[in-house]
Amino acid sequence: YSSTAILSKTKALSVRNDIGIEEHDQEGRVIAVEYKDFFLVTVYTPNSGSELKRLEYRQQWDADFLNYLQTLEKEKPVVVCGDLNVAHKDIDLARAKPNYNKSAGYTQAEIDGLDNLVAAGFVDTYRELKPETVKYSWWSYRAGARAKNVGWRIDYFLASDVLKKKIQAVDILNDIMGSDHCPVMLEIKAK
Repeated sequence: YSSTAILSKTKALSVRNDIGIEEHDQEGRVIAVEYKDFFLVTVYTPNSGSELKRLEYRQQWDADFLNYLQTLEKEKPVVVCGDLNVAHKDIDLARAKPNYNKSAGYTQAEIDGLDNLVAAGFVDTYRELKPETVKYSWWSYRAGARAKNVGWRIDYFLASDVLKKKIQAVDILNDIMGSDHCPVMLEIKAK
């Protein structure tokens, strides 16, 4: 239904689909690929939906996904990439005030979910290197939002704190078209 994918030039040691909880594993939202020195996890986090009908489910997802990442991290460091469906701070969306606690992706409950990931030691790599840069990774198809740059930063690379010193570069490639999202990029030092 939601679907994720990982394309890699490096052969993985293992591939793990889903997070092991039936309620969450119906939509193809998570893939974890194991490499020698880390796991790469791609995720498409559930949206809380119109009128926030799925917010309670989203809160359970956030808690269960954090637990899943912490379980992986017991084996080796983790890099998480994907649409987390939340703008973390005011700087991460063009119109913070009118959306706060009214729009899916910018409720306090969703922000708390990302806060919990960060508190557990998962670094927001973009904000680590570019704490004040305003760039967005998603724009609504409505009202010419992309042309007006009325967007949200909801696509992330998070990394285990132990990898923080290996972060070389991050970017949001907002000049690449083809979707309502644009690519995000992370370079980390191999050794």
